[in-house]
Amino acid sequence: MSTPEKTYETILVDTRPGTGENALRYGWITLNRPKALNALNDTLMDELGAALLAFDADDGIACIVVTGSEKAFAAGADIAMMQPFDFPNAYRKGLISRNWDTIRQVRKPIIAAVSGFALGGGCEVAMGCDFIIAADNAKFGQPEIKLGIIPGAGGTQRLPRAVGKSKAMDLALTGRMMDAVEAERAGLVSRVVPLADLHAEADKAAQAMCGYSLLALMATKECVNRAYEAPLTEGLLFERRLFHALFSSSDQKEGMGAFLEKRAPHFTHR
Repeated sequence: MSTPEKTYETILVDTRPGTGENALRYGWITLNRPKALNALNDTLMDELGAALLAFDADDGIACIVVTGSEKAFAAGADIAMMQPFDFPNAYRKGLISRNWDTIRQVRKPIIAAVSGFALGGGCEVAMGCDFIIAADNAKFGQPEIKLGIIPGAGGTQRLPRAVGKSKAMDLALTGRMMDAVEAERAGLVSRVVPLADLHAEADKAAQAMCGYSLLALMATKECVNRAYEAPLTEGLLFERRLFHALFSSSDQKEGMGAFLEKRAPHFTHR
């Protein structure tokens, strides 16, 4: 199955080749509301979800990169869109939950390549990805307290898991921004690179994954996410069961055989 070509209003979408003879491709999604610093409105979140699900369903895609502009990954949710809501309408219409949670359905790895502002909802979208590569000009924060509200797309839940209770409390209660160096030191960001190198670093990470077994990539993501959501004993059991299950795959036979024969593996993703 190939990802259908589609023109979107608020995002740019393309596919890029992996490296190596048998490599899969990867998806690249750019948030594209430059005049609004990529503020996250319903249209953008609907389109982001649709593009993510299309790549997830494409057997030729190994992973996905989500990025924004140099100035802003996403400066937050669109306040003008949210301001008119009252509680009954927000609850009945599923504000945030209706389309922001789509990212949780994606089984393939997602890299957030972040430069500039990743604030409020922008920080939450980045945290919804599987890991964050940050440019040295990136700034993260949950400033919702300044608007008389709290984070609503996982900021009070994912942030403490990433950086610990004290740091998360500091950011959420004061509304201050955290730069890329502090974000890496705290554990929110996997690596920090010069702004000029951000997309090249994201490309390298995605291309590396494109050369691996898709089954193993998806199983790894599922197991690491389970570590967030389950006690250690249950997580270890889940990991062990998937570890055992992969011994029934052709890719396991090929990967170990190629290692012993000192050659490059030819994965078929079966």
